Parts: sequence; structure tokens; C-alpha cells
Amino acid sequence: MRRLPLPAVPPLSTIGVDDWAHRKRQRYGTIVVDLEQRRPVVLLHDREADTLAPWLREHTGITVIARDRLKAYRDGARVGAPQATQVADRFHLLQNLAEALDQVFSAHGPALKAVRDARSRAPVVQPDGRTAMPVPPSTPTPQAQTRAAQRRARRLTTYEQVWTLHHQGWSNRTIAQHLGIGRMTVVRYLQALTFPERKGRSETGQSLLTPYQEDLLTRWNAGCREALQLFRAIQCHGYTGSYPTVARYVQRLRQAQGLKPRARRPGPPLPLVVEVRHTPLTTRRATRMVLKRPLKRTDDDTQLMAHLKDQHGEVATAIDLAQDFAAIGRERQPDRFDSWLARATASAAAPLRRFATGLGADYEAVNASHMLPWSNGPVEGQINRLQMLKRSMCGRAKIDLLSQRFLRTA
Repeated sequence: MRRLPLPAVPPLSTIGVDDWAHRKRQRYGTIVVDLEQRRPVVLLHDREADTLAPWLREHTGITVIARDRLKAYRDGARVGAPQATQVADRFHLLQNLAEALDQVFSAHGPALKAVRDARSRAPVVQPDGRTAMPVPPSTPTPQAQTRAAQRRARRLTTYEQVWTLHHQGWSNRTIAQHLGIGRMTVVRYLQALTFPERKGRSETGQSLLTPYQEDLLTRWNAGCREALQLFRAIQCHGYTGSYPTVARYVQRLRQAQGLKPRARRPGPPLPLVVEVRHTPLTTRRATRMVLKRPLKRTDDDTQLMAHLKDQHGEVATAIDLAQDFAAIGRERQPDRFDSWLARATASAAAPLRRFATGLGADYEAVNASHMLPWSNGPVEGQINRLQMLKRSMCGRAKIDLLSQRFLRTA
């Protein structure tokens, strides 16, 4: 197969260009796809402008080049096909916007925590009209809080060292080797102008007791308030955990009803207690919620965004800018782009300012994405097929054999 000539490249008018990983984070190539026929035409051995430009010069009929925001592709298309209109891929634009918005939320961790706490303590109206109190979240032990503070102090020291070495002219790889951390950690720290706090985890709060909490709440609301009785009751249903775990959960149930430990309060009945399963408000979930299409946004999402805006003016500005930019791309409104760019460049949110500066440097391609229908969607599909072929050869495929298999089976 290696001795066979590659398939001839047909006349091209509209192409899509993107990179593919021959070995992730080490070696990359370039794929070119005919967007009109949705077929790949060539694989290039790297993703440099000096490689793409000569190939484009050989195909003078190209009028539209859809690409991601890699600077090498922008320069290569500008040199190799100056007559072509460059179109920035809308998916990559939203992806870059999501990264900037995630950095804003990471820098304002207390705002997200305040919204989470207020949400977890809000009373819940039952279908029958009665008001129930949610079970408060568990409080870490003093030892766990001390360990968390020590880990944060170590991360903060590393973050400050990364910036110190960066200002001294060290490369990212050298900084990573010197400090004993990953290179992508260095990149992430240098992208954050303020110390990035840890992101929340979606599985927080899961334990051996979770499957039995509904049974515990039913017994508790029915009047059974003894932790030992509750422990023995769920043991009969298969609970294999310890008694202290049940006792700590019972303490949280007492807190929900305002009872002190071992207190028996006569008089009017106590409010019901329910376990409300909220999806944790992490930075990534907040980002997805803001960039969600309006028709798919729930009332809960709208309330959460309103609470987030009330926490900090910079967060409110970032949310408004992100939603406006997403609407410009989805609704194809290029006349609004200039005013949005001016607002984002002058905003107080540093990640949004950097994002707007990058869009300004690639203004023509970004503006064209709001007017033309072309995108890199077909290119991404071909990359998936290419990776499948590469992996089926167990990593032994050099680019000549990979090109033959990939292009001939298109």
C-alpha cells in the first residue's frame, strides 16, 4: 500500500483545516477536508504554517478556509491563500469562551459557595402544600479542615513560584521540571491571574448511607428520633456501615428542625425534613448553565444565574458578556459584534478581556463565522475516523500508511 500513489486531490473551493494528534501533547499533524463533499483530501505531517502555506499555493481555487483559532493555521492560510476568506469555527469560539468564563468563576469561588449554601438551606414546598426543611450539608471535622488548609497553602506556594520563575524568563517545561509538577498545571496557573481555587466535585456527599437515607427520613418524620433504633432498622435492610455514620446524619436532621442534641421539644409538630438532591454548583456546571441555549434553560438555572449575578459585579458582567456573545454566533448577528468587542475589552473580568483581545487579533475570521454557514463539524468527524484507524494499528502507523488507509476508505 505504501508504494501506491495517493488519491488525486480534486478541485477545491471550500475546505476545513484542523489538527490531529499523532501522539497527544507531543506530535500533531494537520488534516484538510473538502467541506462541500465532506471528504478528506490530505494529511500533513505537522501543524506549522510553513507546511500548510505551500500546500495551499498548489490549489489556487480555494475561496473559503474554515479553521480553529490556531495561530499557525491563520498565518499559513494568510500566506498560502490570501484570496480565501478565513472562517473561525464557532464550536472552538464557544469552547474558548467557556474556558474564559470558567476562569472567572474559579477566581470567585466564594460567590459560588454562597449560592450553594443558600440553595442547600432554602425550604422546600411539598406537593401537598406543606413546607419541609432540607437536610443541611455535612460539616468537615476540624482535622479535615486543617488538612485542607495545609494542601491549599502548598498549592498557593507552588502558584507563586510558577509566576516568579515565569517572570524570570523560564519556559513552561523547565518550570514544571524544576517544581516537579505537570506542564499543563504550569499552563493553567499562568492563565489564571488570581490563585485558582479547587473546583467542586459532582459526587460529593455520596456514602454507604446514601441508599438508606429515604428510609431514615421516613422513620424520622414518623417520630422515631433515636439514632440507635434507626441504625438497627436499616441494618435489617442490608446497611453495612457503622453506627457513628448514622449518628452524624441524625445530628444533621436535628439541625434541620432546630433541635439541640438529645432535646425533646413538646408542643406543635416539627417541620418535615427532606433530602434535596441538588447537582453541585461547580465552576464547570455554572459555565454550562450560562452558555446553555435559552430554550433549554430551566427555571432553576435562571434563579441560580440571578443569585450569581447578585454576588459580585464582575461575575454579573462576565455572565452578560458570555450570553451576548453566544447569542451573536447562534443567531448570526454580525452587526452586534463590534459593540460586544468594545464592551468585553473594557470589562473588569481579565479572562474575558484576554478572550476579546484574541478575537480582535483574528477579527475577520471571527466576523465571517457570524455570516457564513461553514464550520469544522465535518472535519471533527473525520478526525474521529482517523483516530479509530490509527488505534486499530496499535500505534504502528506511520503517516504514509495511515494516509493511504484514511484517504482510500473515505
